[in-house]
Amino acid sequence: MINEKYRENGTDIDETARQRSFISLAGALTEQKSRALGRPLTYCLTTFGCQMNEKQSEAVAGIMDEIGYHRQENEEADVVIYNTCTVRENANLKVYGRLGHLHSLKDQNPDMKIILFGCMMQEAHVVEKIKKSYPFVNLVFGTHNIFKFAELFYEMLLSDMQIIDIWEGTDQIVEDLPTERNYTFKSGVNIMFGCNNFCSYCIVPYVRGRERSREPEAIVREVERLVSDGVSEVMLLGQNVNSYGKTLKEPMTFARLLKMLEPVEGLKRIRFMTSHPKDLSDELIETMAESRKICHHLHLPLQSGSSRILKEMNRRYDKEKYLSLVEKIRKAIPDISLTTDIIVGFPGETEEDFEETLDVVEKAGYDTAFTFLYSKRTGTPAAKMENQVPEEVAKERFNRLLALVQKKGRERSSRFTGTVQEVLVEEESKEKGIFTGRTQYNLLVHFPADESLLGKYVKVRLDECRGFYYLGTRV
Repeated sequence: MINEKYRENGTDIDETARQRSFISLAGALTEQKSRALGRPLTYCLTTFGCQMNEKQSEAVAGIMDEIGYHRQENEEADVVIYNTCTVRENANLKVYGRLGHLHSLKDQNPDMKIILFGCMMQEAHVVEKIKKSYPFVNLVFGTHNIFKFAELFYEMLLSDMQIIDIWEGTDQIVEDLPTERNYTFKSGVNIMFGCNNFCSYCIVPYVRGRERSREPEAIVREVERLVSDGVSEVMLLGQNVNSYGKTLKEPMTFARLLKMLEPVEGLKRIRFMTSHPKDLSDELIETMAESRKICHHLHLPLQSGSSRILKEMNRRYDKEKYLSLVEKIRKAIPDISLTTDIIVGFPGETEEDFEETLDVVEKAGYDTAFTFLYSKRTGTPAAKMENQVPEEVAKERFNRLLALVQKKGRERSSRFTGTVQEVLVEEESKEKGIFTGRTQYNLLVHFPADESLLGKYVKVRLDECRGFYYLGTRV
């Protein structure tokens, strides 16, 4: 192991070369084993959770590809990898359930390797459970040292022991490692890692660590490389993109980063998520309004419409400030599409608190809202709060909220009926000959097309609103 790190602008300039050397070493072992077996070695990678996890899985897939493994969907592979999520208890239970199935597969193929990484692995009680109940898992690592994957994978190939490498945190950002994109024409781009908000219900700051921003020049270079490789739409990713740049040696704003990306030739669309309302600045609203490339869609999590509950959640805004922000955004960008997240059944939520949430949904005019029942997460302040809402009460409120969200969303989304919109064609739907794309407002559109249009922008007339998506005709 190399203990000394040489750093420049917060980036380990020697670590990329070091990890690439492990890719070569692992690649040599892979080629040797593949020849002995007379077939390519395979891997299956499953991602649980958010778009940040999807992006990290692309990095792991890129390294596996370069090492010489062939990806497949079937878990009867030489290597099975789970990128885990721990936002809700259900996600943990799902992984434990899948591990039982993998155990039976490994009994049939003792050479099979099983790898777990991501948010769930940052919880000490999870790691202890894996040690005790799932000793057949070969490699476990967390969120802070994903850049070390090639090194850890190489160590795993040489060892019969279970390898566990969990870091409590890091300030390291390692650039220019291999990655595999899920789409050739659009890509996520991490602009920052971690979170400083510590909402009382959320485990994320504890498993992803404190905020650290990438250097803006590195982000611009990555976007330029992606565009030169055929990407025309990027999604800038962070737990709270609105606080981007605060941790840099020379602090800068998220709006300033967007302005740096605007001139990139060949880049057609810029999206971003997630935005925390407390940090959404007038500068950002103005930048969105003036830009030719930033999509007119903003995901602005509400979580609750009750100022009292918002304070208990540690969200650092109240109902009035949120609605005032929505009004300011709509005044600057009249055609904006707003989406949100809402939690039902937070500890202590009364019927009056819930009614406040319904009131915001009525007034804000969301195109869609992602609604969640509160899920107690061990290790968060909310888990220790009294007055946990009974499950039957929370579910009844959830159903009422869902009905209102669907009604208001259908009303709001239908404003585009009969208009012609530019749609980026993304994939074929389950129905053969029907393809799916998105407008700049993040509305899904299904319309007849063929594979030659994948990754292209086409004009589509939006014929029929089906709630959160449209049926359309190419014009």
